[in-house]
Amino acid sequence: MTAYVIGRVRVSDPSWINDYIPNVQALVESHGGRYLVRSPEFDVIESDGEPATVFVVIEFPSKDAANAFYSSAEYQPWLASRKAGATSELVLVDAL
Repeated sequence: MTAYVIGRVRVSDPSWINDYIPNVQALVESHGGRYLVRSPEFDVIESDGEPATVFVVIEFPSKDAANAFYSSAEYQPWLASRKAGATSELVLVDAL
C-alpha cells in the first residue's frame, strides 16, 4: 500500500541543504520514492507550534520502502547533517 512521509522542517542553518537535496533525492528514488512536495512556500491554516520553514511530502510504494530508505546506511550521514541544521517532524502514513 502506498505510504507518505510528511515532513515539517524548521531550518536553523541552511549550509547542509545544497548537498542534501540532490543526494537524498537520488536515495529516495532508489527506494521507489518520489517527492510530491518540497517547498518553503505554503499557507499556515492552523498551528500551535513553531512555524516550519519547509514542508516535504514523499510518496513511497509502502511503509516498508519508506522505513528502508530512512534506516539505510547511505542515508545516515545526510540525516545527521539535516539534524545538525534543522529541527523536523516526520510522520509516515498509509494512503487511503
